[in-house]
Amino acid sequence: MAPADKFIEIDHVTFGYDARRTILNDVSLNFARGKVTAILGGSGCGKTTLLRLIGGVHAASQGRVVFDGELINARDRVQLYRIRRRLGMLFQFGALFTDLSVFENVAFPLREQTELPESMIRDIVLMKLNAVGLRGAAKLRIAEISGGMGRRVALARAIALDPEVIMYDEPFAGLDPISMGVAANLIRKLNDTTGATSLIVSHDVQECFAICDYAYLLSSGGRVVAHGKPAELNASDDPEVRQFIRGEPDGPVRFHYPAQPFAADLGLG
Repeated sequence: MAPADKFIEIDHVTFGYDARRTILNDVSLNFARGKVTAILGGSGCGKTTLLRLIGGVHAASQGRVVFDGELINARDRVQLYRIRRRLGMLFQFGALFTDLSVFENVAFPLREQTELPESMIRDIVLMKLNAVGLRGAAKLRIAEISGGMGRRVALARAIALDPEVIMYDEPFAGLDPISMGVAANLIRKLNDTTGATSLIVSHDVQECFAICDYAYLLSSGGRVVAHGKPAELNASDDPEVRQFIRGEPDGPVRFHYPAQPFAADLGLG
């Protein structure tokens, strides 16, 4: 088994979806067993890509991805299926089955991965839906619920099998302030009561800082800008860290994607 502070290890990983653009550039991150770790950064900096590398969806171009002491091989289907049974995933856009009801969506992984009787599956599904405040919506179709409710259904499905590791991709997106606070508290409570390891990809700095033990900040260049406990990042004097945490419009992080001068695109220069 891996040391507790290196339950999941991203070791000098470089990755790009094509040869023209590097998404992650020689990044190293460690995720401690039983802790809540936030991965923060602007859009396109590689946060979701990190989760895909951990799940073996993609293979790193360089470097290593290690899960509980085992080097992940994205080409080894037997290994991937075994490791993925230990993972729960809240997808960025929910990824719910629109032809199934709320109840059936949460029941799906239980029916696929276990041989539990239907009576027990029913009890587990209702327990998970109750935890996210949607037990009364169990019979509704996905088209009949709001986007925020759909995110909560996806959360219930992600925790249905009580996984060792839960990866949350933008868990607070589309939620109203009350639901956001409830979801944040639920993530923390689930982590503490089950002993799970939680990885949260998010733009919501304050919600993450309120519940996480440790945080990494990634830049648009695909590198780790800073990491530490929330209090340490809040006290940072680094201009890029301060700009992101405070949401300041001016600073080293540029709003515009790199491009040639506008006049050149208009044919004026």
